[in-house]
Amino acid sequence: MKNFFFLLLAVSGASFSMAQKMYTVKYESQANVKVFVVKYESQADLKVYKVKYDSQAGSNDGKWFFVDYESQAKKKLYFVDYESQADIKIFFVDYESQAGWRNTTKKHLLY
Repeated sequence: MKNFFFLLLAVSGASFSMAQKMYTVKYESQANVKVFVVKYESQADLKVYKVKYDSQAGSNDGKWFFVDYESQAKKKLYFVDYESQADIKIFFVDYESQAGWRNTTKKHLLY
């Protein structure tokens, strides 16, 4: 019974921590993930839609909410100047329905 309680607690905690709340850091060494913004959708690993409210943030599906404080973030991002420096390449889309992964092999970087 005790193990079941801890398993239930772990699973419920994981579901809350999946929200894609992002924070942009000033220095590369502070980041969990280095990101490059590409010019064309076809070049991206992930198509990102910036939501207006944190409650709209997705579960690693490209719906991001940028928080004001580092402590609120699930992931800390650093935007690099060159594609070769990036862990993932993103493209910002205009509509929520366009958000999502194009290259699922990089999906683990945002869990």
